[in-house]
Amino acid sequence: LGMSFTFCGWEASCDGNKHLKPGQQPHRGHGYTMYHGTHKVNAKAIITNGFQPSRGGTLGAGVYCSRDINKAKVYPSGCSDIDRVVFKLKVRVGKVKKIDQVGYALQITWHQNGYDTAWIPPLNGSLEEDCVWDPKRITIVGISHCTDGKTREELKKLVMEQESSRNKDARHTKGNCQICGKENEESHPFFTCWKCHKTICPFMNKHVCKKK
Repeated sequence: LGMSFTFCGWEASCDGNKHLKPGQQPHRGHGYTMYHGTHKVNAKAIITNGFQPSRGGTLGAGVYCSRDINKAKVYPSGCSDIDRVVFKLKVRVGKVKKIDQVGYALQITWHQNGYDTAWIPPLNGSLEEDCVWDPKRITIVGISHCTDGKTREELKKLVMEQESSRNKDARHTKGNCQICGKENEESHPFFTCWKCHKTICPFMNKHVCKKK
């Protein structure tokens, strides 16, 4: 049975968050789900204004996070669990330096040597840890842990408001593709649709030619 049809456009469905096991090394240019623990009194300011990098630590200056939520749940140390908040993050890691017995010489100076993120793999019972130099590489996408119900709902609402604002301005934000609106490490290629002649990006979630 012969039949013909006209195809004009596409619709894509994908999981934007890439998940790795704690022992797997993050790859350059990818975005990963990570977690960051903080005190609840600081949570609103971080959501609204972004992270302030630590001046020092195991990996030097930067924003500390982990792909293991159990690591984030113990921070900040010295306070009760009801005062802790764990953010769920999307982190664009950029160029990653693994800090182990081979890379320990760059434990503090990794950024000065051209890296965007430093990563300590889990070793001898310790949990993996990441340090991101530029806070702009980090986006808060949810609240993964907060036992104070009122605070949790307030923070969730604030995260949603920030996400709505980002989506609204995505096409006009530096670092985002002007056609598809997605974050891009490198410029996306543009093409002209053969049917409707509109400029399109292959990373668009959907493109359908309008009927004339």
